[in-house]
Amino acid sequence: MNAVKAIILSAGQGRRLLPLTENSPKCLLPVANKPVLAWQIDALQTAGIDEIVIVAGFQVRQIEALLQARYADRSSIRIVFNPFYEVADNLASCWLARSDMSSDFLLLNGDTVIEPKLVLQVLNSPSAPITLSVDFKKSYDADDMKVQLNTDGWVKQVSKIVPPDQIDAESIGLVYFREHGPVCFRQAIEAALRHPAELKSWYLSIIDKLADQRLVNACSVKGYRWCEIDFVEDLARAGMLFNQEGD
Repeated sequence: MNAVKAIILSAGQGRRLLPLTENSPKCLLPVANKPVLAWQIDALQTAGIDEIVIVAGFQVRQIEALLQARYADRSSIRIVFNPFYEVADNLASCWLARSDMSSDFLLLNGDTVIEPKLVLQVLNSPSAPITLSVDFKKSYDADDMKVQLNTDGWVKQVSKIVPPDQIDAESIGLVYFREHGPVCFRQAIEAALRHPAELKSWYLSIIDKLADQRLVNACSVKGYRWCEIDFVEDLARAGMLFNQEGD
């Protein structure tokens, strides 16, 4: 396996978690007495990924302080500052980190707590230009990033508005780019952001378009621990999930 870096998108404030995020970014909220971002970094490093790029915006100094306190000896962890976090969504964060998309990399939402075994499952998945990590459940709510799969497991579409009868899985917010996937993704980002309206887009809108070119495979992470932090109740659920001996 080629050397892989990770890009974590952590520029936003997380307004749906107010007042908890009034003065602190969502990625620093504690889960089982450890910040979300620390859970991510620790999981990535345990899985063998040392080079980590964090796209930060809101209260970036607090994120810098966390890195200094916990990872001062890890020069391979660095921050890319996104000054546009108030007016743009995470597609703009991807654009700011595009120079780091020249070789194999993982792209991770800054609000998804993961365990190392999940990362290894994705890293060891069958080779594809783009691999979308997915999980399965009986029903999906309006906020889930829904995924439709072809019969052979390749992604057909990914969107919050996939019709109910076409939903097969949900994206957990972790994508693996290999082969010509990094170049395709970077070029698609640059093309999209030539249109001002795309500043408010999610990067998964690009993945959805690239799926039409049969570039996006799916990797099941069913049975592995992960939790997306969007609402206060998610913090409690993540705490119970990750507050286990050995973490």
